[in-house]
Amino acid sequence: MTIRTTVEADLDTIHALIEQQSVNTVTLERYTEYVAKGYYKHAWTWAYEENGAIQALVIWWGFPGGEHPFSIDGLYYAGDGDPVPVWTELLKYAVADRPADAEPPEYHFFLEPDWQDRPEVVADLDTRTRAAAAIGMTAVTDRLRYEWKPAYGLPERSTRLTFEPADDEAFVDVFMRVSEASLDAATAREIKRLGVEQAAREELATYKAMPGDREWWRLAYDADRELVGFAIPSANPGGPVVGYLGVVPEHRGKRLSDDLLAEITHLLAETGAEQIRADTDFGNVPMAQSFDRLGYRVFAVRRVLSFPEN
Repeated sequence: MTIRTTVEADLDTIHALIEQQSVNTVTLERYTEYVAKGYYKHAWTWAYEENGAIQALVIWWGFPGGEHPFSIDGLYYAGDGDPVPVWTELLKYAVADRPADAEPPEYHFFLEPDWQDRPEVVADLDTRTRAAAAIGMTAVTDRLRYEWKPAYGLPERSTRLTFEPADDEAFVDVFMRVSEASLDAATAREIKRLGVEQAAREELATYKAMPGDREWWRLAYDADRELVGFAIPSANPGGPVVGYLGVVPEHRGKRLSDDLLAEITHLLAETGAEQIRADTDFGNVPMAQSFDRLGYRVFAVRRVLSFPEN
């Protein structure tokens, strides 16, 4: 048995395994595009090999300029029998390759809203979940995936807030303020791992690394010129997204998230966006209600496996 990263000569095998899509995110089209753009790399793709033949594969996703990948996009198995022990060994090697201070990795699944009613999906998700759990990725976060299209109509733009650009330090400050009592599971994990300020700075770096234009970012002020929150329209490799928005604690309870989301939607629509996507945790009910009120529609569920907080 050998566990190694892949090389160019493995491409035929990689392509054949990708065709076994199951609950994996990767498709042949996506793989080709993301290899070209640097989101997938041979150095981030690990193979389990026996007698010179690849029996299993894990494909990781990361930012093109990143030193390490961020999330698992697919686990594949070409052997007979139970894939869980093989995947477990594969994941152990891939995770052990990361420095101790690197951001903990995640495993993302993109599922149809009715996935729990489809036995084959439940079974395929279960085997991969057991392999991830075997290396300690036992925390589960489910996120509603929303989308907006021009046919749904533009929401009314805010008349009670004004929006202005700001420098990076201003966004670090407002990220820190908004993180207080956040209902977002990932934010809570990062604060526990890094502390409030460093978590805010990593958040800033993450959003600056995305394909969305930094010039789109806005701080939001009320009629008294009090800072009430921020709005970050952005984009990922799939297209325009609601990157990040938040309301500072002293102004919550006024449905100001509607105003922030409306501004993001308008700014992205003005760039010609034909589709805008966004995620929010199942537990973040106020944000989900805001998406519902502004005409966004649920089209999928994202399940995220991660290491639990220490």
